[in-house]
Formats: sequence, structure tokens, C-alpha cells
Amino acid sequence: MPEFSLPHVAHLTAPDSHLAGSQLTIDLAALADNYRTVVRKAPTAECAAVIKADAYGTGLEPAAQTLWEAGARTFFVAHPQEGAKTRTLLPEATIYVLNGLVGDDSTAEFDYYRMNALRPVLGCREEVTLWQEYCADRGETLPCAIHFDTGMNRLGLGLADAEELSTAWQQTKPAFALELIISHLVCADEPAHPKNREQLEKFRAVRRLFPDVRASLANSGGVFLGPDYHFDLCRPGIALYGGAVVDGTPSPMKVVATLKTRILATRTVAKGQTVSYGASETTRRDSRLAIVCLGYADGYLRSASSSDEKKGAKVSINGHAAPIIGRVTMDLIIIDVTDIPADKARRGDWAEFFGSEIALDDVAKAAGTISYELLTSLGLRALRNYL
Repeated sequence: MPEFSLPHVAHLTAPDSHLAGSQLTIDLAALADNYRTVVRKAPTAECAAVIKADAYGTGLEPAAQTLWEAGARTFFVAHPQEGAKTRTLLPEATIYVLNGLVGDDSTAEFDYYRMNALRPVLGCREEVTLWQEYCADRGETLPCAIHFDTGMNRLGLGLADAEELSTAWQQTKPAFALELIISHLVCADEPAHPKNREQLEKFRAVRRLFPDVRASLANSGGVFLGPDYHFDLCRPGIALYGGAVVDGTPSPMKVVATLKTRILATRTVAKGQTVSYGASETTRRDSRLAIVCLGYADGYLRSASSSDEKKGAKVSINGHAAPIIGRVTMDLIIIDVTDIPADKARRGDWAEFFGSEIALDDVAKAAGTISYELLTSLGLRALRNYL
């Protein structure tokens, strides 16, 4: 197993520290603790780790190594290239590719999976047939998973397909090794939603057709729905990275990502003046404003903007909460610091956009989105610090 060290991920950092206007700090110890928390919630199941989308924007390389050291042995990615990168980091890991066979059905794509020891999650009958033919032609029993749809109506075979496959394989075993069956919960972050129980019963019906195959239903929210949903393998994603697992409830997970940026300048503006592009917000009093070097080009969403009609997200400066005023622009954001003592919001001070003082999910709510989008939108212009 390769050793992991912070210099090993130096290529992820954008500016030199003395030039950095923004910093994204990733707490790897918190990531490991979050994984262990999920393990404790599902003690009878294996706990995998979902590291797709550059480990939810936190960096695939350091995150994968940290999660391996915390005990994870099975990993889920979205694309085969992500799987191949993970394979170079973790030669002994089990790696599933959620999007399955994404190419043009050429032998080269299947060879890529085989050479990198990746397991496709087959999401339709055509993929099952293609993987079956490839394994038969090569004379190799290669592993895979099959996704069965229980209510998402996205990827996944239906119950009729499951019954047909089960009947056929009782007579003739498939040429591949079916190592896992999965489905995906639609409303796991809403524990009282009837869809959860409906999907559970549908997945149990599929499981009865493949009694000797390991099964996985629970995502992050599913882990917290209780042991009925755990089966053999849980697949937490956002919970590992500090996101909320139940809507409207503070996250029990530790903060992993903290985004801060510098105040570039402050200025006073009289009551009745408009602020930022579009003149969408007007000062209601004589105001003191701070301009910070962060914007939507850094992945901080434009939808977090504020206007006269809708208030946007807040930030924290030296322990004081302050609202965004006006639009989030490409490289700059304006903060209303009128209520912060002048000596606590000066040029060079740091403003936290999310972290321990401003909850990631609160920012997402203000932006009309979810924590997943915020994290996976983060660019590489901020200096990345790995703790």
C-alpha cells in the first residue's frame, strides 16, 4: 500500500500561500471520524465509501487514502476513470463503477474494466447482456453488480427483469460473477416518507430472487433509517464529507470542508444606494461593506446572492455572522458588515463561507440547492490545506 503524505497532493493546490485569497481546508481526521460514525450506526453491515466526483470535491487522492486507513475496503465511483485512479492509490480495494458501461460497447471499454480490476454496476438489460458476452468470449468470470430500480426511475432493472434473470440463472449460471445487487433510496433524508418503506419491500423482493448475493440499499440517509435498510453493505457518501443526513436536522457528522476568503477592501455606502450587478439590492441604511475575493468561478454558487426580494447566504467574520449583499459575481462578493465592529472586519481578515461557524447545509438552503452541489462545484483556485 503506497504511503500517503501531504506533499503527495501538492498538485491540487492552486496559488502559493502568500498569494492565496481563498483557502479550502479539508480535515482528513474529521473525514475518518465520520466514516467510523457510520460504521457504528450499521454494525452488522460492511461500510463502503462513495468517492465519486473527486470525493465530493474534497480530493479523491487524500480522501481515498484516509478512508482506507479508517477501515474502508469497498469504494464506489461514478466513472471508470475515477475507478482507475483509485486503483493506483489502493491496489487491494474493491471498486464499483456506479454508471456502469458508459462507452460505445467496444471491447476496449471492457478491457479497461478488466485491466483496472473495476466492477461495473450494470443498470439495464443491455449492459447485462454485453458483460455476459464479454466474459463468455474471454472465458473469464469477471465480477460485477446489478442495479435494480425500486422507485427512482433512473438506472436499474425492474422486478420483472429480476425474476426473469433469476429463473434463467437457476438453469444456466451467468458467465460473470454477480457479487452485489443494489438499489437507491429516493427519500432517505426524510425518515417518515412512505417511499422508504415501499422501496425496502421492493428490494426485499429482489433479494429473495438472489439469496446468495450480497445486497446494498442504504446511502447516507439510509444508514440512519435503521438496520432494516442496512443489508450486507452500506454506501455512505455525503455523510462522510460532513453533510446533513436528515432534512431539517443538524448534521451529526463532523465538519470536513471549510471555505474561507480574504477581505480585499471595505467601504461606506449611504442609505438608498444599489449594490453589485443588476442593482438588485438597495441599502436600507448607511452601511459598511466588505469586498472579498471569492465568486462563482470558485464554485460558490451565484444562487446564494441576495436582493431586495430574497435574502442570500451568510458568512462569518471573526465570529460575527454577516449577510451577502447583492449578487455573487465571478470573482468578488460583497458582505454587509455594518453590524460588525470595524476592528473585526478589516482588509486582510478572513470570512468563512462554510465550515464550523456557517453550516454547509445552511448555505445550500440559502442558495436553493443541496450540500452535494456546493461541495462538488468547488474549483481549484483556492489554496487547499489538508489537515
